[in-house]
Amino acid sequence: MGKVVAGAAVVCAATACAVAAFIVRHRMRNSGRWSRAKAILREFEERCATPIQRLRQVADAMTVEMHAGLASEGGSKLKMIISYVDNLPTGDEKGLYYALDLGGTNFRVLRVQLGGKESRVVKQEFEEVSIPAEYMVGTTEELFNYIAAALAKFVATEGGNFHLPAGRQRELGFTFSFPVKQTSIASGTLIKWTKGFSITDTADKDIVAELTAALEKHGLDMRVAALMMDTYSFLIQVNDTIGTLAGGRYDNNDVVAAVILGTGTNAAYVEHAQSIPKWHGLLPKSGKMAINMEWGNFRCAHLPYTEYDLALDAESLNPNEQIFEKMISGMYLGEIVRRVLLKMAEEAALFGEIVPDKLKVPFTLRTPDMSAMHHDTSPDLRVVGNKLRDVLGIPSTSLRTRKVIVELCGIVAARGARLSAAGIVGILKKLGKDVVGAGEKQKTVVAMDGGLYEHYTYFRRCLERALSELLGDECSKMVSVEHTSDGSGVGAALLAASHSQYLELEES
Repeated sequence: MGKVVAGAAVVCAATACAVAAFIVRHRMRNSGRWSRAKAILREFEERCATPIQRLRQVADAMTVEMHAGLASEGGSKLKMIISYVDNLPTGDEKGLYYALDLGGTNFRVLRVQLGGKESRVVKQEFEEVSIPAEYMVGTTEELFNYIAAALAKFVATEGGNFHLPAGRQRELGFTFSFPVKQTSIASGTLIKWTKGFSITDTADKDIVAELTAALEKHGLDMRVAALMMDTYSFLIQVNDTIGTLAGGRYDNNDVVAAVILGTGTNAAYVEHAQSIPKWHGLLPKSGKMAINMEWGNFRCAHLPYTEYDLALDAESLNPNEQIFEKMISGMYLGEIVRRVLLKMAEEAALFGEIVPDKLKVPFTLRTPDMSAMHHDTSPDLRVVGNKLRDVLGIPSTSLRTRKVIVELCGIVAARGARLSAAGIVGILKKLGKDVVGAGEKQKTVVAMDGGLYEHYTYFRRCLERALSELLGDECSKMVSVEHTSDGSGVGAALLAASHSQYLELEES
């Protein structure tokens, strides 16, 4: 009997030792995995670092590239496109103006009643129209006839709150968000269709002329008149960033530049016409010209690339292009977070032994999801847990894992925001607005639009702090960023107003 008891005791002891050993090994393994996850995070953080000296180098490189892009076509990664917009709104504009915003599978038609400095935008209305798939692959004539018909229908609903002076024609601003070689304020030839459009007979055609022909078919009194401005209404072709610049200037005459930080990113600013060596022709009367920078394509050796950025670029539809955009815009921030999480899952089992399938799918994690997790202030980071479950199919996570994810979001957002600030300072340097002259009191304002800036609070605040760091106390008091919305719509109407054929009549 004693031997049996002794044997049982030995077995129990052995089992206990085995369990203890298993627990120790499990804890050591978990500890090792956690250390690896933290190491990946720390390494990423180091490579994303944007100390003030690096930001100054980025700003300087932006200024250099701006000069090169203004000097000659193809002289820089920045296209520095001449917009032919030489008169921005002043706030004095009055009257009824229309806008057409064609940028994808939908288009918008708008009308705006302007009341001058007293009442600004008195009233505005818009309608959004879907483009049937057959018109996206049909002919140029079919597409623009469809658009003109919708515009004619919209004009027919013009109510008593909108007033067109007797004897005047309606004037229209046209935002066309496809690659175009612009040849004047009211003409430009299509380079290629994007965003699902494939209409082969539009190549090298003047898209403004095509739209004008369609408007005439539908009896609309809106026509292009680059040569006969005394008798015809004016139709303006507008880039959405230039439209944001116009909207900002309409609200505040101190606006010198505009930046869009949304799904994509771009910047525009007002340049002295005599500082554009590649400009061939008479200088505009205003002496100024709005420049569409296409700054998403900016790159320099000082940008803090990581292995995740390089992989994202290599696997993208446009490798070696839009490098700046891929580091700072809403299209890509969430994807960068996903790629870092995937490495943590593969090398540190952050979410368990099996890597979640959805985590392997590019662009599954969108920047709005990232923003929601980053702004989670609940004690248990419940929003983070819910997003991981609903978006990435990860059913449960520990609090410390959620904290790591919040920290990761902060690293990616801070890098993007601070680089954006450096880009803005590069523009200000080009304009000589990065320093305050003796006795200078005029403010410098940058108009900002885009969902990333508007809705991602941490990103916005981080950008503004970085601007202050770069500019210094004295200069930062003279520079501000102001939100301006709907540059592609209202901005286009405002540019139609600032380039109206009736301006001289009103001034006289």
